[in-house]
Amino acid sequence: MKTEVEKLCNIGFIKKVNYPSWLANVVMVRKPKRSWCMCVDYTNLNCACLKDSLPLLQINQLFDATTCPELLSFMDAYYGYNQIFMHPRDQAHTSFIIDQRQYRYEVMPFGLKNAGAT
Repeated sequence: MKTEVEKLCNIGFIKKVNYPSWLANVVMVRKPKRSWCMCVDYTNLNCACLKDSLPLLQINQLFDATTCPELLSFMDAYYGYNQIFMHPRDQAHTSFIIDQRQYRYEVMPFGLKNAGAT
């Protein structure tokens, strides 16, 4: 867990915080290839959030809508939601605790209810 947290801090995905309003626990999950993955349990936060009822457009509709774009971004989906920055007001809701220290995500973490819709 410590190694994963240090890695996330070093690349700027998470930041140390004091006295967060929301706090979630960390759970270690074994992957199929026998390695471990750190997951934050956002069960309580997901219960407090309304479900986003707007589904994503299909990929062909997205490309058809960009016939003459001024800007075009191709997000690398391999890296998942970590490329989407959290709104500063919502960062406090992604707080979690490990080793008596609290951290929060600066980017979209895995496990949030509406991350797929985003």
